[in-house]
Amino acid sequence: MPCYHCGARQVDPGKGPSPWKRGVIKDEQVLVCPDCQQVHDWKADLDRCESCGSTMLVRALGETRCRECAFTKSVVQRSERSSDSSLADDVAAALKRRFEG
Repeated sequence: MPCYHCGARQVDPGKGPSPWKRGVIKDEQVLVCPDCQQVHDWKADLDRCESCGSTMLVRALGETRCRECAFTKSVVQRSERSSDSSLADDVAAALKRRFEG
C-alpha cells in the first residue's frame, strides 16, 4: 500500500518499529511515509472517532475501530478510489518506461 499523500511505496522494514504511520481516511486504511510526516500536516487529514475524537483508528474486516476508546463503526459498502493506481498499474508503467525509453 503506498503513502496516501505522495504515493511512495513502503519497503521491507529494518529491525525495530516501522517509521511509517497508519490511519483511516474516508473509511479506508492509509499509510503515511516518514517524509510526508515531516512536511505535511497528515493528522489533519485523518478521520476521527465518532465517540472520542481520536485519530487512532484502524480498519479490519469491514469495520473501523478506535484504538483509544474501542468504539467500532461498521461500513456496509466501501467505495473504490479511482485516483489511486494499483500495484499492477505501477509495475506496468515501470516496465513500459524501461523497455520503451
